[in-house]
Amino acid sequence: MGGGSTAGEVLASLVARGQSLAVAESLTGGLVAGELTAVPGASRVFRGSVTAYATELKHELLGVDAALLAAHGAVHADVARQMATGVRRVLGADWGIATTGVAGPDPQDGQPVGTVFVAAEGPDGAGSVRRLTLDGDRHRIRRSSVGAVIELLLSELTGNAPAKDTEQHGGN
Repeated sequence: MGGGSTAGEVLASLVARGQSLAVAESLTGGLVAGELTAVPGASRVFRGSVTAYATELKHELLGVDAALLAAHGAVHADVARQMATGVRRVLGADWGIATTGVAGPDPQDGQPVGTVFVAAEGPDGAGSVRRLTLDGDRHRIRRSSVGAVIELLLSELTGNAPAKDTEQHGGN
């Protein structure tokens, strides 16, 4: 498993730990799950994914707090964290990762295009959320979000995670 890709490294690390992974996606619309399942042997650790594109599904399927969604909308650090926690619970995984944000073309929930939150949540309270401010078109923002959430999980798994709730600018 691997082949040098970040997704491969994540999956190999999970195999070595005997742990599993689930994904909750909004703006990436299934691209994270696609990236992970493109790696041969992913089924050894990948439990599944929930693409909760509509805001109400974040609450109904993943248990994101309805008051949080009403107050701040879907593009918020705590929404990303709760999505990751919810997908862990719903799909019975050790780790959950999540993406939520604005890929464009228009702002959403008072947030400009390129505002993205990615989260990784694991056992024993492990995890973090990262705010991204990405440049580019819709395709680039979505692809950069995929890479960012997988890199965030790799950082958590290898113990190289930056401080919780960090901000990252730019795009790939």
